[in-house]
Amino acid sequence: NGYLLTITSKSGERHRIEMTQTMMTEAGGRAFGVLAAFRDLSDLACLGVQAEKLTSFANIIGRSNKMLRIYQQIRNVANYDYPVNISGETGTGKELVASAIHSESCRADAPFVPINCGALPESLIESELFGHVKGAFSGAIRDKKGRFELADGGSVFLDEVAELSKHMQVRLLRFLQAGTFEKVGGEKTSRVNVRIICATNKNLKQEVKRGRFRDDLFYRLNVIPIHLPPLRDRQNDIPLLVEHFLQQAGERYGRDPLQVSNEALALMRVYRWPGNVRELQNAIQFAFVRCTGPVIRPYDLPLEIREFQSTVQRRGPGRKLELGAVAAMLRKTGGNKARAAKLLGVGRATLYRFLTEHPEAAAGEPGE
Repeated sequence: NGYLLTITSKSGERHRIEMTQTMMTEAGGRAFGVLAAFRDLSDLACLGVQAEKLTSFANIIGRSNKMLRIYQQIRNVANYDYPVNISGETGTGKELVASAIHSESCRADAPFVPINCGALPESLIESELFGHVKGAFSGAIRDKKGRFELADGGSVFLDEVAELSKHMQVRLLRFLQAGTFEKVGGEKTSRVNVRIICATNKNLKQEVKRGRFRDDLFYRLNVIPIHLPPLRDRQNDIPLLVEHFLQQAGERYGRDPLQVSNEALALMRVYRWPGNVRELQNAIQFAFVRCTGPVIRPYDLPLEIREFQSTVQRRGPGRKLELGAVAAMLRKTGGNKARAAKLLGVGRATLYRFLTEHPEAAAGEPGE
């Protein structure tokens, strides 16, 4: 069996180690020992990022240049305890990146504790973060540890941090400044050692300008900013993600792997994905259930994706083309511009005009 471990050397360097164990037995079958072998994977992961050959990293799927830069950022910031602020649209994978930062850090063996600041009512979130003592309020029948205390030695992930009230922003700021807190209803001061990683799909700078978020808290949290690109800006990762989600579904339900037709994949490439990777995952799960054959066709996809294609075709020349989508479609069609235009949902004249303005999109393609 193989296990992944994170160890820290005497010099303070972190290493990702793969350990495999083999039972050693005598001729009669009696076990007399275990042989353990260790393999340092740290340099392999680093080289993979540098060589742009990784297709995934710490459960994050993608090999576009934008994602390779994210992988490198994760590796760069993991060894430092400074707060990280992850921004990006809904469904871009902010919690996955936060978890990856934690798992790549020296805190990997300690808890990673996420909390959604927008999902809890104001009356509960203070208790959830800092805990409470028995009798602090109606229903507090015993002492309770908060998320910060549970995460001692590890990392706390504050999702939707922009949703915190002004009162909770003050409490969080005080904790970041001193590293101490008091439980709700308690007088004893507690100290914990945690790393703060936060995320938001809002522009925190704009929230500060509007007076909704404290500027001093913003500067405390935004020490290391990481911005995740939307899925529409990394369309070349869509086939990888589709394959990954189909493999997950197949393994879970014991079904033979499904293929995706070129037409269905073309629809997914041009769709805007307002819900990003999460929406793509939902679409693949829908198609997995709906598809009755071995290949997913356009009619197996959710209605909004099929309707988007119809809208694109009605718009005709008004359809906005993107360089990455055009280049990818030309590669898929072997340079056949007529077929590429059809799959992109535009007229041939529109595609020709685009290629005149952006000849790099057709670089190396055979032509018609």
